Amino acid sequence: MYTTLISTAQLKDLQSSAQSCMVFDCSFELAQPLIGEQQYQQSRIAGAVRADLDRHLSAVKGATDAASGGRHPLPSRETFAAWLGSIGFGNQMQAVVYDRQGANYCGRLWWMLKWVGHENAAVLDGGLQAWLASDGGVESGVAVPGAAVKFSLTEAKAALRTVTQVASELGRSGQSLIDARGAPRFRGEVEPLDPVAGHIPGALNRPFGQNFDSDGRFKPAHQLRAEFDALLGQRDPASVVHHCGSGVSAVPNIIAMEVAGLGRSALYAGSWSEWCSDMSRPVAQA
Repeated sequence: MYTTLISTAQLKDLQSSAQSCMVFDCSFELAQPLIGEQQYQQSRIAGAVRADLDRHLSAVKGATDAASGGRHPLPSRETFAAWLGSIGFGNQMQAVVYDRQGANYCGRLWWMLKWVGHENAAVLDGGLQAWLASDGGVESGVAVPGAAVKFSLTEAKAALRTVTQVASELGRSGQSLIDARGAPRFRGEVEPLDPVAGHIPGALNRPFGQNFDSDGRFKPAHQLRAEFDALLGQRDPASVVHHCGSGVSAVPNIIAMEVAGLGRSALYAGSWSEWCSDMSRPVAQA
């Protein structure tokens, strides 16, 4: 069972074994939402199933059963579980998720699987680029859907924080916020997506790209541990709540902390896009 990262060699071994496994292609581009589907059809890991951020991993805007706010609200656990079953993903299967955007999007599916109680889910370290470099098998064209199965919800293995919970703990030692957006957005110098620039008061900044080496793979565990220890100082790793702009690019920080041996920390999925939608909430800059 792989629960954080899986290498290309390990995935090849898994595919040649008798273990039931499903690979998900989560490629996406925020500025061009249809590009991910085109990339998937042009070239994907052989047998990979499409998981689209907008269509499969987010609720419809304004949905009454959305589990979070923000630009990419989470669907309810029940809705997500129904989608998993509809594509043939069962509770006993190993999930492997990847993208070709530096693990920016596949982490969302990794976290959501944990959230519905499915522990055996892992990110392909290095993404599609690493798979191609290892001469892994690929295919193209329209994929043939698998037969539907029943996916049963179990106890959540990932913690979701609401805006009310984050606001109630603001400034208290029991909550340490980490913002995964780039430094200029965090400081409030630019804001290309949301109506207000800045960050939640007291938040620390760790842009999600800092978790990776130049080859696109996650940094070694000891290096990640040292970097998060330096960022947190005397703060308890168990108090960390991650966020970003809309709850997507925060997840690589969650994965990195887990790889570093610091446990699985919480996610505020509504993130800055939800926080700044209410002008009564405080905003910090610089």
